Amino acid sequence: MKTFKYCIKCFLIIFLVACSSEDDIEISNDQKLLDEKNLNVYPAPTSGWGGETDPYLTTGFTADVMPFYDNGLFHSFFLHDAAFKPEGKGFHPIHKFVSENVSAFSYEGEQIPYGKATEPDFAIGTGSTIKVGDTYYFYYTGFNDKSSFLQSNPRESILLAKSSDLENWEKDEEFRITASENYYDFEFRDPEVFFNEDTNEYWMLVCTQFNDSRKAVILVYTSNNPENNDWKLQNNPLYITSNEENYLMMECPDMFKMNGTWYLIFSENWKDKATHYRMASSPYGPWETPDNDLLDGRYYYAAKTETDGNNRYIFGWTARKFPENDNGNKEFGGNMVVHEITQNSDRTLNYSLPGTTENLFLERAALELDSTIGSTSVIENSYTLNASGDTSTYLFKADYGTKMLRTSLKMDSNSGRAGFIFQNKGSNTNSYQILLEPASNRIVSYYEQGGNLEEINSISFNLETGKEYSIKMVMDETICVLYIDGKKAFSNRIYEMPGNTFGFVSYDMTTMFNNTLMLKP
Repeated sequence: MKTFKYCIKCFLIIFLVACSSEDDIEISNDQKLLDEKNLNVYPAPTSGWGGETDPYLTTGFTADVMPFYDNGLFHSFFLHDAAFKPEGKGFHPIHKFVSENVSAFSYEGEQIPYGKATEPDFAIGTGSTIKVGDTYYFYYTGFNDKSSFLQSNPRESILLAKSSDLENWEKDEEFRITASENYYDFEFRDPEVFFNEDTNEYWMLVCTQFNDSRKAVILVYTSNNPENNDWKLQNNPLYITSNEENYLMMECPDMFKMNGTWYLIFSENWKDKATHYRMASSPYGPWETPDNDLLDGRYYYAAKTETDGNNRYIFGWTARKFPENDNGNKEFGGNMVVHEITQNSDRTLNYSLPGTTENLFLERAALELDSTIGSTSVIENSYTLNASGDTSTYLFKADYGTKMLRTSLKMDSNSGRAGFIFQNKGSNTNSYQILLEPASNRIVSYYEQGGNLEEINSISFNLETGKEYSIKMVMDETICVLYIDGKKAFSNRIYEMPGNTFGFVSYDMTTMFNNTLMLKP
């Protein structure tokens, strides 16, 4: 299969002819970019990846990332979600990004194409990769809802492609796993395969529903050697949604062990609409739900993890909107966003900015005043907004390009809220705001239009008055990811962000933004 390679993050080899050795700057590989307006820390497929003119083949978004680490590289397979889907064509071929460090991505184009209208993979769903011997096995979901196909076939099944080099894939036409009689074959997908060192066998997780009750369930198949295609369904499901949860499906399951604790991750798009996790001391459970079980907010979905042996990262996508503005509706697919995962002493998980991504931002950028409202003051890099019983804003001039804000935020009351505002320069009443709300212990994003705030997204986070919170916020085109205290991530799609004013806002309390820096690559 021909592979089309386009660089999403472009590096320039810079030869410096220096007049003075004092002016020489040694530039590492991770900083040899540079079209800073198109850094694309959070990549989507390159338009025209195959040199084709059909936008269905070339223009699209990142969906359902399936990461696999091998020989020093992260292979981030993903479902290519075309921006336009003509009637009668298949969809969601598997494409790939490659990275050494989860911050610099090369786009490798199509890896596994969807099949014909008569085949089980007329559309493709999520899967996973494992290496056994010298062969790579890619288990994925086949989807076909054509009435002619459904007359003698289930809608969804588990399929397989093989490769010797992670680039050229051959479908195994003989391999197919379908739902047994107790499970619903319309909803049977997202195989996650890994070697379970505790049980000394390969496990395959599959999400589905019970045939009778339609309750969501995650199944386990086991194999001593995937080369033998001997996957066996285990009698006991790995996880069944509780009556309290009542999830319709638990999509894109992932499972890993960290420091003696097992973690189960899945995504649910009907009730809470987010990615969740559970904890257990055994791979068989019982599974404990942490007080805050969400991995990011409602705009971060289908997240799965991978490790390079030292650090573990979670790969998901931040949803786009259609139409593509802040009034649009959340749609499937968007841009890939990667967080680093660490573990607390109570076994709960943190989601932080990967160090390799943070290290891209080394050049200090100027923050120039655009305008203020209410009472504000500035001392060096610290900004104070006095808004007791009122509203204060401090807006900086518009700036293009990828950047990272660092600041420490402190609030003097739990009766108000404060945070960040992205102001539409064409309107004084339209803005996107990310606010810390201590009264509700939440971080919330709102779209303001005509003076009315509409809630878009939120995460839970314990907030205290008088405490200083460390904020790192990466802004890349229309993706904004806020990290707080290295513990939580909050991803948003903000169409108001590029080329518009940005700044701080405080409602009904005094808020300090200390040690503020804007950094660029």
